[in-house]
Amino acid sequence: MSRFTDALNGQVANEFAASQQYVAIAVWYDGETLPQLAGHFYRQAVEERNHAMMLVQYLLDAGEEPVIPGVAAPRIAFDDVAQPVQLALAQERTVTEQISALTRIAREDGDMLGEQFLQWFLKEQLEEMSSMTALLKTVERAGAGNILLVEDQLARAAGEGEAGDPTAPPAAGGAL
Repeated sequence: MSRFTDALNGQVANEFAASQQYVAIAVWYDGETLPQLAGHFYRQAVEERNHAMMLVQYLLDAGEEPVIPGVAAPRIAFDDVAQPVQLALAQERTVTEQISALTRIAREDGDMLGEQFLQWFLKEQLEEMSSMTALLKTVERAGAGNILLVEDQLARAAGEGEAGDPTAPPAAGGAL
């Protein structure tokens, strides 16, 4: 396997781990009876799963062997309503660094197809960091005493931007 293939398989693990962390965040918000925040993170979990499957499909298309990993258990307990979003933003920043590193590896290895494939993920990460930063600011501004205002805002915004991105790479087995 090439260095890029090894790194891409590592990113499959990172994306599945991110998906599991988002499920854990969603479950925590569900337990706090905050269904809009829970729903937001359930959708984020599916998106991260789809990202992993896009990487798997690329590996299959490139004639490489995908490795489907186990992942470490996610964090499941939080002290306040902002901590899960803080963790999510930190996770998005980490994933952005990981995708950037993958892009560098593809470039250094002269893998133009790999580098081109990752361009969509770089664009996606900018969007993810921006939206998670905005959500964190909103949750912190509301605080625990006004968290239902965040729920109302998320309910009003439900459905915006969910049409799907026609430029997204195909996901193995189809996107959920």
